[in-house]
Amino acid sequence: MNKFEGFTEDRGALRGGEMERKGMLFLLAGWILLCVFPVSAQFKPEEVEEWARWEEFLRSADIVHEEQMGGSQAVTNPWKLTLEKDGITNFALWKNPEGMKKGFIEGWKWEIAAYLLDRHLGLNMIPPTVERRFKGSRGSVQLWVDIKLSLKEKNKKKIKTPSHKVFYWNRALYLQRAFDNLIANEDRHAGNIQITEDWRVILIDHSRSFRTSRKFTKKLIYDAKFREGPREMKELPRAFVDKIKELTADSIREIVGEYLTDAEIEAVLIRRDLIVKEINRRIREFGEEKVLY
Repeated sequence: MNKFEGFTEDRGALRGGEMERKGMLFLLAGWILLCVFPVSAQFKPEEVEEWARWEEFLRSADIVHEEQMGGSQAVTNPWKLTLEKDGITNFALWKNPEGMKKGFIEGWKWEIAAYLLDRHLGLNMIPPTVERRFKGSRGSVQLWVDIKLSLKEKNKKKIKTPSHKVFYWNRALYLQRAFDNLIANEDRHAGNIQITEDWRVILIDHSRSFRTSRKFTKKLIYDAKFREGPREMKELPRAFVDKIKELTADSIREIVGEYLTDAEIEAVLIRRDLIVKEINRRIREFGEEKVLY
């Protein structure tokens, strides 16, 4: 059976999921070549085009089953939805947290903003995520795709990255750090870094991102002084760096629409400058060929 390889949400207590065979092939076409791009799960333009179909599926498919996730692993009380349209059946995660939740500011709009910015930057590490009304409320809905394990499980079980994947694995984590630095994601943990069967990295859970406080505009989250040890952006794609350099308030606003405020956009640009500064420092120290590829 063809399957998606993708994500779970540790805090949302998601784990895998079955999908129907019927009608899946045309939608899976854009996902088949993932294994060819192990650095950042990045698609070619023709594969990315399939995401528009998934986005429309998430918006318009019938909800045939719903189940609210609860307990300590579901801080935002998301809903697991079973969606069906034109013979296609797939799970999705719907959430609408807003405001202070258990000591953290949460926002469903940041889930969508993170996805849109991820797509613009060409990372394609976040599953399709769109807005959808459910039970009369606005919220984000994200495609639920199957995975091998989370980084949390990898660490707990002491599973080693295959030797022939280490190079690509490390580069994917450098990208994760750069992206989380840009969006000020203060909730990246091992449970929401997802690992596919072929050791690609998929990122989920961005409802605690796009912070604007001084803490998240004076320094980057991931650097040589990270609380758990050095977590630097050692190597990054030139194309990614060029794209973040080109970001402006207007371009970000065009990318994310209403899902970020002016203050949140300004904070992104401040962090962008910090990222570029750090990249330039590393280039001076190690040489451009060791930092950009």
